[in-house]
Amino acid sequence: MRKPDAHALHSGQPWPLGASFDGKGVNFAVVSEHAQAVELCLYEDSGAQEIARIALPGRSADVFHGYLPGAMPGLVYGLRAHGPWRPDRGHRFNPFKLLLDPYAREIVGDFTWRDEHFGADMRHPLHMDQTDNAAHALKARVVHDAFDWGGDQPPHTPLADTVLYELHVKGFSQRNPAVPEALRGTYAGLAHAASIAHLQRLGITAVSLLPVHYALDEQRLVDLGLTNYWGYNTLGFFCPSPRLAHAADGAAQRDEFRAMVAALHAAGIEVLLDVVYNHTAETDENGPTLSFRGLDNALYYRLPPEHKALYENHTGCGNTLDIRQPRVLQLVMDSLRYWVADMHVDGFRFDLAPVLGRGDTGFERGGAFFTAVAQDPLLSRVKMIAEPWDIGPGGYQVGGFARGWQEWNDKFRDAMRGFWMLPAAGQAGATARGAFALRLCGSSDLYQPRNRVPAESVNYVVSHDGFTLRDLVSYDQRHNEANGENNRDGHAHNMSFNCGAEGDSDDAGVLALRGRLQRVLLATALLAQGTPMLAAGDELGHTQGGNNNPYCQDNATTWIDWDRADADLIAFTAHVLSLRRQALPFGNHWYSGLSDPLGLHDLTWLQADGTPLQGDAWNDTGERVLGCLVGKPGRARAPLLLLVNGGTQDTAFMLPAGVWRCVLDTQHPQGRSRWYDQGEQAYALPGLSLSLLAAEGANISIS
Repeated sequence: MRKPDAHALHSGQPWPLGASFDGKGVNFAVVSEHAQAVELCLYEDSGAQEIARIALPGRSADVFHGYLPGAMPGLVYGLRAHGPWRPDRGHRFNPFKLLLDPYAREIVGDFTWRDEHFGADMRHPLHMDQTDNAAHALKARVVHDAFDWGGDQPPHTPLADTVLYELHVKGFSQRNPAVPEALRGTYAGLAHAASIAHLQRLGITAVSLLPVHYALDEQRLVDLGLTNYWGYNTLGFFCPSPRLAHAADGAAQRDEFRAMVAALHAAGIEVLLDVVYNHTAETDENGPTLSFRGLDNALYYRLPPEHKALYENHTGCGNTLDIRQPRVLQLVMDSLRYWVADMHVDGFRFDLAPVLGRGDTGFERGGAFFTAVAQDPLLSRVKMIAEPWDIGPGGYQVGGFARGWQEWNDKFRDAMRGFWMLPAAGQAGATARGAFALRLCGSSDLYQPRNRVPAESVNYVVSHDGFTLRDLVSYDQRHNEANGENNRDGHAHNMSFNCGAEGDSDDAGVLALRGRLQRVLLATALLAQGTPMLAAGDELGHTQGGNNNPYCQDNATTWIDWDRADADLIAFTAHVLSLRRQALPFGNHWYSGLSDPLGLHDLTWLQADGTPLQGDAWNDTGERVLGCLVGKPGRARAPLLLLVNGGTQDTAFMLPAGVWRCVLDTQHPQGRSRWYDQGEQAYALPGLSLSLLAAEGANISIS
């Protein structure tokens, strides 16, 4: 590449932020409210040798900027910020540290933990370290992409029809023999026909990808020989992780990501990203100075007013981004728009989302971030999902987000586990029938009072964070020894049903019981009112050996073992989702329990003897049988009857009048049933089972 003349640098424009090529040169713009000067450092192609250093000549309010005529895409650069070193006042400017542009589209170099990366002296933390880190610092490359999207169209799947599938790009295909070996564990591997065929067979409408932003491994993990496999430690909010790409070149990696999105779209599958805008990889006051901290620590991070040398830690990761600041809010909004406009993703799941709504006094559902999203002509049209809790004061906000947002509903998770996995009366945590019904039907207590629709509840019994479904019914205790924390991390106990000895078992009875529990938990989550989410691998019996916090296990612990897939469980999951797609047992509206002029109730709850379930019976944890007669399903043309037996004993359930056929029986390994008969007679409902019956005319086909 032709070396640009750094002396030709002139003031340019304060927008757009980052480095942007206009066909004749490159404009650089970087935010720093408190810096006195910002230097642009240019490097040769590999980033090893500095070729020029010059201060950005323009300043407009809090943006330093400059334009370099003749500069071309591919140019490598870094930044140095000059200003006060006063940690006690929140300022940590250190011109000896080369900084990464927060708007970098491509990051150059391989990060290794070295003392030079720390802005503070390792022995005297309040003093500035004056060792230059440029030789080992990550740098940015100027990019100017042109990708041929062809006829790519986002599926725009309605919420009522959405089925989420949470997966890790690497773990999903790394061990899949149907994917070419060179592509396994990559964006290209997810885009492969074998991967897409599995998703389509299940009936998945959207993949929710664990973080794909450029992230770092924490120093503690590196010292233990581990990595941050999950990736919740972001440094580059505009850069796809190169670890997940088959291609080696940065431009090819971005194209590989885009090709993956296009392939999934062509199959009718949306792509959602798990994003981490609550903290950065710079951690706490003892962490490195890599980008944000050095550019303007007091701007980017929330600092305790009474002790600005420290950080407010509402994330558990050492720092918290300060979304109250307009420029930090702009960074988040610009990043989101980039992934939608340039990478064509269809939505986001926000890690520790209450951080985004934290004002001066706590969480604000009408805060600046939510208002900005709601009025944005691009972002207001994509799916937004909150992990509705952080560890700060008032951080548990399930049901507290703005209308139009979806939320992970852990109340659904806990209630369903408590119903199916603690069947004995009086056991701590056991879910009564009333709580089961409340969560099954959209968690109206959380969402109905503010006119939110049931689909805004994301229903799940297992996510990436915790036991897999197979392990949930196989282990009573966590087994996280490989994480290097003496088995202290993750949730200590599992509220599991007694399924025999922990782990693998050859006992037919134990295996049968575990299979029944997996099927009823899957069926409950996938048929419930709301938006179902399935964790990748749960449909085929994936085990992590009891590790319920495998964030640092980039190995066979977390990679799905396709050779040991439970074919019956896959078929069962596909069958349940087919029923949901055809019948939509519960519509995306609130049920009243009232009848229409013909006397048909929209929803009726029944006891085993066929009488209405009412009064104190709702809270009796000793009785765990109930039926839900859906007079007006979301899509089926005739009533549906969901029968549930959370106890261990078989029971006879008296059916309402009419002709009924069973379309789902969780006792069968694939959920099949041939039962068909008149109503007003007893239906044999086994213990720990769920059956879905359809009235005559329900237009449900079973292949």
